[in-house]
Amino acid sequence: MTAERATPAIRKKKTSSVALKLLMAVTGILLVLFLFAHMAGNLKIFVGAESFDHYAHWLRDLGAPALPHEWFLWIQRGGLTVAVLGHMFAAAVLARRARRARPVRYAHRAKVQGSYAARTMRWGGVIIVLFVIFHILDLTTGTVNPVGDHEHPYANVVADFAPGRWYVTLFYALAIVAVGFHLRHGIFSAARTLGQQGRRGERIARAVALVLSTVLVAGYLSVPFAVLTGLVK
Repeated sequence: MTAERATPAIRKKKTSSVALKLLMAVTGILLVLFLFAHMAGNLKIFVGAESFDHYAHWLRDLGAPALPHEWFLWIQRGGLTVAVLGHMFAAAVLARRARRARPVRYAHRAKVQGSYAARTMRWGGVIIVLFVIFHILDLTTGTVNPVGDHEHPYANVVADFAPGRWYVTLFYALAIVAVGFHLRHGIFSAARTLGQQGRRGERIARAVALVLSTVLVAGYLSVPFAVLTGLVK
């Protein structure tokens, strides 16, 4: 009788876990799309101050006249916030269930097999969250930026990564590398969740994850290091 009652509960839990994995995959894809779009915008800094400032102002007026000034950005920020919270919630619940599923907790448990990226997802996530908070205060609100001029985003970026603020560049680089590791593992996991099967499919998924994460890291790091070295000034 107990087994019969437990079966529907187990099935419900498995279904719930699948839904959570799907939530992680979908929200992760949305965040990756945003990251690449944001990176493309950042690279406009190499075209010059006028082009970069024009792009930043264009984002604030995107959707006009249907949307009032900056509404697009606020809608985007709201959507990203929901995606991040959903991603974190699914990750936390799945991690807790995985821990509870272990029948025995050994005092000296062997190191879990898996990539470095998989083993550091948790701490990488913490670094990313802290970086996002700082990034908003720095280049969105201008609170901790040396210039903090909403009319001149190019000047804000140049001042932010100036040689004298090397610690900001270091923190930025650390966070972006963490994003790269997180992305590499996340893309592969999302592919498996969405139905990728077989050894050939696994090799392709790993290769795509590596290429996309490398491109993203290189694209984001090119801006601060260009400022640091004087290429952009």
